[in-house]
Amino acid sequence: MNQHPIFSEHPGLIIVFAVAVVIMLLLDLGIFNKKSHVVSNKEAITWSLVWISLAMIFSGLIYHFAGATKFYEFQSAYWIEKALSVDNLFVFILVFKFFDVQNENKHKVLFWGIIGALVLRAIFIFSGAFLIELTYLNKLLSLVGVEGFKYDINLIMTAFGLFLVYAGIKSWSAGDEDDDEDYNNTRGARLIRRFFSVSDKYDGDKFFTIENGKKLATPLLVVVAVIEFTDLLFAVDSIPAIFAISNDPFILYTSNIFAILGLRALFFLLDNFIHLFSKLQYGLAIILSFIGVKMIIAPFYHIESIYSLIVIGGILVISVVLSILMPEPKEV
Repeated sequence: MNQHPIFSEHPGLIIVFAVAVVIMLLLDLGIFNKKSHVVSNKEAITWSLVWISLAMIFSGLIYHFAGATKFYEFQSAYWIEKALSVDNLFVFILVFKFFDVQNENKHKVLFWGIIGALVLRAIFIFSGAFLIELTYLNKLLSLVGVEGFKYDINLIMTAFGLFLVYAGIKSWSAGDEDDDEDYNNTRGARLIRRFFSVSDKYDGDKFFTIENGKKLATPLLVVVAVIEFTDLLFAVDSIPAIFAISNDPFILYTSNIFAILGLRALFFLLDNFIHLFSKLQYGLAIILSFIGVKMIIAPFYHIESIYSLIVIGGILVISVVLSILMPEPKEV
C-alpha cells in the first residue's frame, strides 16, 4: 500500500476537485435552495444522481491519469463511506424528530452540517495518514536497533481493524436504543447552551432571533451542533474503514467528500422510505467486520481493492433487496 499520493504526481486533480465542490455548493445553497422548502422525492432523486454522477466522472479522471489501482481504491472508499453514512442518516432522522424540525428547514441544517464535515474529515484523514506512516512496527524497531520482522505490521491499522470487527458485531445486535435518547443532553447541544442563551421557539430557518431585545440562539442552531457531533462520532467508524482501502490521503478525502455531499438528498429518500431499509443494518455490520478483518490480515495477505469493491457492493445489494422483499411495516 505504500504508493505515491496522487496530488504529488497529478496536482491538477486537486484543482478540478476543489472547483467542482465549490461550484456545486454555491449552486446548491445560492440558487437551487436559496429559500427553505420541503425537498420532494423527485428533487432528492435528481440531486442524488447528480452527486453520484460527479463522483463517477471524477473517478474516471483518476483512472485516466493515475491508473486502475487508484480508480478501484476511490470506488471502494466512496461506496464504503456511502454505505456507512446511511447508518448516520438514520440517527439524523431521529434527531430531527426529537427536536421537531420542520421539513422545509432540514436541508439547511444538513447543508451546514456537511460544511463542518468537510473540515473535520480533512483533519481526520490527513492526520491519520501521517500517524499511520509513523507506526509501522519495523520502522519503530529500527529506531532501537532491532532488526525488523518478516511481516511489516502497522500498529494503528491493526488497532483500527480490531475496533471495526467489534463495531460490526455490536452493529449487528444493535436495537432501537437510539429511539429514546435525549439529544438535548448530547455534547453538541450542551456546547451551544454553554455559549449562547437558547430560545424555546423556532424562528423560521434562522439560527438566531431577537426576543425582548435580546439576541438568542434558536433550537435550529442546537440541531446543527447535534448533527455535527453525531457525524464526528460516526467518523470514528468510517474513517478507519477507508484506510483499509488506501493510504493515499487524496483518494481517501475526495472519495469521502463526494460521498457525504450526496447525503442530504439521500437523507430525504430514507426519511420517506425508511421502512424499506430494515435489513441494511445487518449488511453494514458485515461490511464493518469484513473491513476490520482485511486491516488485521493486511500484513500477511493483501486483498486487492477490486475484490473489496465486489464484496462491499454485493453485500449492499443483497441487504437492500432483502429489505425490499421483506419490509417492516411502515409506522403510521
